Amino acid sequence: MFHNSQNLLAGAPVNEEITNPVFGPGLKGVYSSGPTAFLSTFIPNFIGLVFVIGVLVFFFMLIWGAVQWISSGGDKQGLEAARGRITSAVIGIVILLGAFAVINVVETFFGLNILTIDIGPLVIQ
Repeated sequence: MFHNSQNLLAGAPVNEEITNPVFGPGLKGVYSSGPTAFLSTFIPNFIGLVFVIGVLVFFFMLIWGAVQWISSGGDKQGLEAARGRITSAVIGIVILLGAFAVINVVETFFGLNILTIDIGPLVIQ
């Protein structure tokens, strides 16, 4: 009645792999292995991107506060605004480094590799 090589619902051969042509052959192994392979690639890349963006925002805010401090010309309100911006930048980088430390503790405790980014021959740890 039915062939053994046919999937009963979709009519696709059982031994062949269904792939999405949008991702192309470069990402085929990542997305065709299931959601765990996707998440194990996505989460470290996302966390690394968040850390890079956080550090860039810190430096931008710190420089902006320094320029605001210099250009205040002794004005009390300008100095307070600049001091507040620099303080916020320092608090932000401390929170970012604290999150990095917590992630390292979680990695060590659970034996995960959250912060290891593997881009072919380049491994960032």
